[in-house]
Amino acid sequence: MSLNPLLSQIEFIKEIDKLKYIQRRTKLFNSDRNENDAEHSWHLALMAIVLAEHANEPVDLFKVVKMLLVHDLVEIDAGDTFIYDTQKDHTNTDEERLAAQRIFGMLPEAQAEELTNIWEEFEAGNTAEAKFARAMDRLEPLLQNSSNQGGTWKEFDVPYSKVYNKKKVIKEGAASIWDYAENLLNENVAKGILRKD
Repeated sequence: MSLNPLLSQIEFIKEIDKLKYIQRRTKLFNSDRNENDAEHSWHLALMAIVLAEHANEPVDLFKVVKMLLVHDLVEIDAGDTFIYDTQKDHTNTDEERLAAQRIFGMLPEAQAEELTNIWEEFEAGNTAEAKFARAMDRLEPLLQNSSNQGGTWKEFDVPYSKVYNKKKVIKEGAASIWDYAENLLNENVAKGILRKD
């Protein structure tokens, strides 16, 4: 790393531009275009700002926004693992840890440590901020799939029980939003958009 913090920060800024090229399986609302990771992170950050009053407990909103903006940066190296992947579990992997070390390690030490800690806190999901951030991360694709007549649920023949089990984490961060999400899932089943198993 350069002795000049500004130069290392600029290199980091250039590096994270690669997030715009990481394609997700979900598509934009009412669209057939796949979302990229940068769009996803931006959307989640704004969702958190708008929906913060629904968090189960008071949260440091700035910290939540930071979490949402950095949580997928590791996918620059590790790629996006589809939440319903049957071959690879959608949990923190060794590849993601190595990616976090490399990407955040481009920054001056104090910033690298801060962003690494924020990323690890999100992954652990134990704090009020992490629970609320994770609720946003699970809500957005649910809304997208619902707007796209099932989207990835239909494309990959994902049954209700699997969707429900992945989405119920929303309740840990925002119970009132979970009530809405659970109703939406049931509506999608009733409309034949989400397959009941």
